Amino acid sequence: MPRKSTNKGISRIDSGSTHGWFVRGYRNGKTHSKLFSDRKCGGKEAAYEMAKAYREELQVRLGDVPKDPRKRRVVSSDSRNKTGELGVSLIRRKGPNGQKYEAYSVSWRPEPGKQKCTSFSVKKYGKERAFEMAVKHRRKMMQEVHGDAFPASKTNEHIDVPLYPPAEEIEGHPDQI
Repeated sequence: MPRKSTNKGISRIDSGSTHGWFVRGYRNGKTHSKLFSDRKCGGKEAAYEMAKAYREELQVRLGDVPKDPRKRRVVSSDSRNKTGELGVSLIRRKGPNGQKYEAYSVSWRPEPGKQKCTSFSVKKYGKERAFEMAVKHRRKMMQEVHGDAFPASKTNEHIDVPLYPPAEEIEGHPDQI
């Protein structure tokens, strides 16, 4: 039997003493499955027809089950992060006038498929203050998006992350070029 899109959810199993058609359907993280054995169903073709009928019935039953809302995950660490605060990075750019500038860039996702970002100038606020402002803003935005699933701060009173990494640890830093 050729594999067609009409066979979605139906697989052929020919392994050891098991020969038949296997039907699978998924809903809300649960797998619903059933094997239609060639021997018990009266042959390969009969087992296939029974598997197709069961798949149609299963699709109707699963379609009546409401989908659970998808949960957004909160990521708290990433080995590629250089600032110690996820979603906050030190950027170095050239402006339209050729002037180099540094800023802490902050990014977050207010909803699936949408990304927002802003930055805090090192020249305007100083390196420590710009980083503190970036971290505070990121945590505020994440708190708005995720509520209690995302802590407003890592500690109660102060930011418990390095204020900024040494220049030699930052990829693309002018000292490395």
